[in-house]
Amino acid sequence: MQCRLLRGLAGAFLTLLCTGLLSLRYHSSLSPDGAREAPALGPPSPLSPELQLRDVFITVKTTRAFHHSRLELLLDTWVSRTREQTFVFTDSPDEGLQERLGSHLVVTNCSAEHSHPALSCKMAAEFDTFLASGLRWFCHVDDDNYVNPRALLKLLKTFPQTRDVYLGRPSLNRPIRASEPRPHNRTRLVQFWFATGGAGFCINRKLALKMAPWASGSRFVETAALIRLPDDCTVGYIVECKLGGHLQPSPLFHSHLETLQLLGAAQLPEQVTLSYGVFEGKLNVIKLEGPFSPEEDPSRFRSLHCLLYPDTPWCPQLVAR
Repeated sequence: MQCRLLRGLAGAFLTLLCTGLLSLRYHSSLSPDGAREAPALGPPSPLSPELQLRDVFITVKTTRAFHHSRLELLLDTWVSRTREQTFVFTDSPDEGLQERLGSHLVVTNCSAEHSHPALSCKMAAEFDTFLASGLRWFCHVDDDNYVNPRALLKLLKTFPQTRDVYLGRPSLNRPIRASEPRPHNRTRLVQFWFATGGAGFCINRKLALKMAPWASGSRFVETAALIRLPDDCTVGYIVECKLGGHLQPSPLFHSHLETLQLLGAAQLPEQVTLSYGVFEGKLNVIKLEGPFSPEEDPSRFRSLHCLLYPDTPWCPQLVAR
């Protein structure tokens, strides 16, 4: 456990060394973490108060094992419509992905392990790169999520800039509990809500800046180790226990931990995120007829994309009419 923590801390240190150079405003406060090259995105125009998709920083967390099996599907579908807003955070270089994504592929120095320190290391890289970008919203998703940019923007527009916003879907029907270390070898039991990372979540800049003392650079890994919980739980802990904020639950975010077949086809265009996977031993995907067969499109993401964007070149002509 100690070795994993040290590896996570080392990864967090190296990524921010690059990311911190993007913004002199944060140079003194952000610890290094592992982004090879930070995105060249500027802050939203002060003359455009209405939120635009270009004001949203979307991150996809992945690992080398899923570069081919998961990421290529996302790049062919929803990422093709959010190319300038989306950044993929991984643990290993990939020439093929580099050609397709350019500077939007962020290779961290985080471990490829599916461990708390490794996942927290990547989340720290995502968080700090967002801070340095100057954009208004940070939205995290996993590599098995489909993001509907129209639905996402519509939802984010409902929240005023003056409010702290932590938005997502809890995977539990109750707050999670954690033991928080206190001075003199004491602990305190805390409970809080968190948005499951598998469904995606969003945080606005106003709240993210307040989170920085516990979330920027190596501090995110340290905070996660303190409560011994994964990265998505740690985000909820910082927001609710350290800042006194609250999760704004939304039924429009979805992970493979829920029964996706319950969503009707007419509801799909309104959902912000969708997912696929195996749940309770069965393939768990949305129920959607054509244009591709389940064998051709087991995740149903390609069929969904043609429903939302029938002008996509590879969508069958029948759908495009």
